[in-house]
Amino acid sequence: MAGAFSIWAGARALRHRKISGWQLAPAPLITFCASVVDDAESSLWSGGLVYLVMTATGLGMAAAELWFTRSAQSRAIKFLSLIAALTSLYYLGRAITFVLEGPDGSAFRTFFGYAPAALMHLILLVSLSFTINALSNSHVIKRLRERAERDHLTGLLNRGAFLGLAEKELAGPASQDGAALILADLDYFKAVNDEHGHAAGDAALCAFAQACTASVRSTDLVGRYGGEEFILLLPGATQQRAEAIALDISRRLSAMADPDGLPYPTVSYGVTSTDATVSDLSFMIQVADTALYSAKAQGRDRVVGADSMEPLPTFHRGP
Repeated sequence: MAGAFSIWAGARALRHRKISGWQLAPAPLITFCASVVDDAESSLWSGGLVYLVMTATGLGMAAAELWFTRSAQSRAIKFLSLIAALTSLYYLGRAITFVLEGPDGSAFRTFFGYAPAALMHLILLVSLSFTINALSNSHVIKRLRERAERDHLTGLLNRGAFLGLAEKELAGPASQDGAALILADLDYFKAVNDEHGHAAGDAALCAFAQACTASVRSTDLVGRYGGEEFILLLPGATQQRAEAIALDISRRLSAMADPDGLPYPTVSYGVTSTDATVSDLSFMIQVADTALYSAKAQGRDRVVGADSMEPLPTFHRGP
């Protein structure tokens, strides 16, 4: 009984739904009490009806959870769901036959006795083993892919992963609404490393990454373009919206506290946008880079839009 409801718990975990221990305890406890009440000393099937109904219920609930699970391994999940559903129906059939003719009836012994049940358990065990192995391999591959696509320090997309996803985004149907691109560069970052050490530089990079992820939507792309330079693609965003996001990132960064009490460096931004007719990523990056160069040439710590090359008001950290 605990095994049947553990399968249900595992199925819920695939849907990112948590299960506490008390939710698994009732079914085994109820079955145990039914067995004790039903004269466990003399009956091989003490509490048998409760056991069969509970097992059918646990496996049926697992089948339902698995069927509605969204996963990259949808075929394996659906197969496991069908196996759990068939096993649940088998135990339901055992329960019905148990009520109609008892455990000594010919139909029960022929179709639902120990030997047929052992065969069903073997089929279920083999199916579970192969499916869980496939899911485990898929999970490992997913984790490895994430590690290959993520910058190890900031957790953002690395350059290659960002460019690949951005190309797909601009080539997809969402590109009809246009997009905006931001290039950001931490000002005087080399001086931070030279004066305060690489730990301080790493802290600044991580802080800026946190400010970025807190300022954008889940559908936006944020990557570490190289060194202290970052890149953001905002599908559907206008030039003005992208510039406002860049300013918000700097506000968030200035509000953060360095572990050693050191101020984080300011940031310069180059921003560009596109519409449905022009969506070339390389061209957008080139234009944003030109705007970023203009921001640095005008004194850094500012946002420059490629449409006008005029800086927004400089964001000062303090006196």
